[in-house]
Amino acid sequence: MNLQGALDILVFSIRDGFVQVSAFVAITVLIFSYIQYRTGGRIVTYLENNEHMQPLAGALLGLTPGCGGAIIAMPLYIRGTVSFGTVVAALAATAGDSAFVILALAPEAAVYAYGLAFVSAILFGYAIDIWGLGVGRVDRAVDRISRPMTDGGFATKNVAEGGPSLPEYERKHHNHDHSYTENESGFMTTFSHGVHVLWWVAAVGGLVAGVMYLARGAPEVALEFRPTFFGLFTVAGLAGTTMSFYLHFVGRRFIGEGDAGRIRDDFGSAYETFQHAAMETSMVTVWVIAAYLIYEYSVVIFALDIGALAAAAGILAPIAGAVLGLIPGCAPQIVFAGIYAEGAIPFSALTANAISQDGDALFPLMAIDMKAAIVATIYTTIPALVVGVLLYYFWPFASFGFGVI
Repeated sequence: MNLQGALDILVFSIRDGFVQVSAFVAITVLIFSYIQYRTGGRIVTYLENNEHMQPLAGALLGLTPGCGGAIIAMPLYIRGTVSFGTVVAALAATAGDSAFVILALAPEAAVYAYGLAFVSAILFGYAIDIWGLGVGRVDRAVDRISRPMTDGGFATKNVAEGGPSLPEYERKHHNHDHSYTENESGFMTTFSHGVHVLWWVAAVGGLVAGVMYLARGAPEVALEFRPTFFGLFTVAGLAGTTMSFYLHFVGRRFIGEGDAGRIRDDFGSAYETFQHAAMETSMVTVWVIAAYLIYEYSVVIFALDIGALAAAAGILAPIAGAVLGLIPGCAPQIVFAGIYAEGAIPFSALTANAISQDGDALFPLMAIDMKAAIVATIYTTIPALVVGVLLYYFWPFASFGFGVI
């Protein structure tokens, strides 16, 4: 890989990550935040007071196409509003951004695969909350290898007990621990608010470009700066990612929302609602771009061919699909969905991958509670393996949507 190739991967990842992922995340988080604003936080209060509804609610959030719905469930867990089974249900139900690909190219397959993922997510989420299913063992194993990285030696609450593995002081102050510097009249405050407004312009442009991209069958998009579809895709992606990095690393110190990854009880104004959604999405964007770069560089450096590996898996195809779902982010899953639409892998592999993958929803949890994220992603793989293998043996000829592209 030469220097030009490395730069191309960097630029295209920065652009594609925002349009293909962040723009869709932004609208989902905004919708939920706006509902919170209009209802005065009653939805979160309802979930907190009705624990028996939580895994179902988590699965419903995960079922929404893209990662935005499942992302919303992560800060609810961090603040102690919902159970660990709810987190697993949300992650198991989500099909990430690969859902858009399958919905566009093989919609019948999407109905069956995501329907099975939804049912599996509900059942497994409730099973974890009711019986534990050995979560404690995984929790302790992860604790032994992750303690220096995750909790800095503070006392933590066991994930198996249904609580986040965060320091006690941080849990008590999750809504009040602002790490930013209030400077309402300063130049940087005014500048940061301006960036926030322009960020939404880029997000809307990215959403339009993203919808057009899917409607066109997810084609290769050239790097272009003219007033065309390619130009909109490029400008919105590059500008959106640049402003996301600024808001996450710099802007939040001047306009608030320093505690990204936390759900708000309510919002004082519509502007605060938009600001919160922008800050949450900016945090996700940082992780998404990192995942894109790791994936793309790994493909080039190690000459990985997911298509060839999946096609060669044979009877192990559903297992391969479930294992692939352990990789955070949507990039490899989008490739996998495209391979299915071409008829190269069985339906059982697509379904196993749909259940196992966590999409970009895992990133907020990784950023705040790595231990819980590792345990959760391990546990979404279990129902994926079970359902995938059963489908392979008892419904081996299931095929939906082949030949669409």
